[in-house]
Amino acid sequence: MAIAENIIFLKSTLSWTLRAGCFIHFFHSNIYEFKETRGESMLPTLNFKNDYVHCLKSYKYGRGCEIGDMVVALKPTDPDQRVCKRITGMAGDVVLIDPSSGSLDKYKHHDNRNNAAATAQSAATAAAETVKDAFNRYIVVPEGHVWVTGDNLSHSLDSRTYSVMPMGLIKGKIIAANDLNEDYRTWWGFRWMENTFVKETK
Repeated sequence: MAIAENIIFLKSTLSWTLRAGCFIHFFHSNIYEFKETRGESMLPTLNFKNDYVHCLKSYKYGRGCEIGDMVVALKPTDPDQRVCKRITGMAGDVVLIDPSSGSLDKYKHHDNRNNAAATAQSAATAAAETVKDAFNRYIVVPEGHVWVTGDNLSHSLDSRTYSVMPMGLIKGKIIAANDLNEDYRTWWGFRWMENTFVKETK
């Protein structure tokens, strides 16, 4: 009799464990996720470590996302990695690809005494052409895609590197964050992540 009761108890426990696991998986995949972010690409909005974001999965696949929203997505060049970026271009938008590629710093040389004038002239010409080219490289974001960048442009691998992002890679929208470096009296640095995008008016 005791053995039969133990078997029934084990079956019941296993059944409820499987149900709980399925519910957690469904909740995590389709409703809400609380996840740590790492890296410098979203500074100063998010810290490079110990920042945890609240991600709503109702925005999965880019549903309802707008320009200026922060999203969690699979990295196009490595689906095993997730990235946190801000949408800076929607389908149909014309985006300046990367004006920072025209930086003059890469054309600074140490002048040689014998050809200092020629080197300076060559560097100046190359720099002028590159800056001009950097501000003339645009892309129209195709349907079903977005253009994403990090807030810390100088330390971010984003659409400027891997081009447009398919909306199917978007896993959710970040609505808030907690900085666990902060004290519990501040609710561990809780703050809402607002969309600060300002639409220009003519």
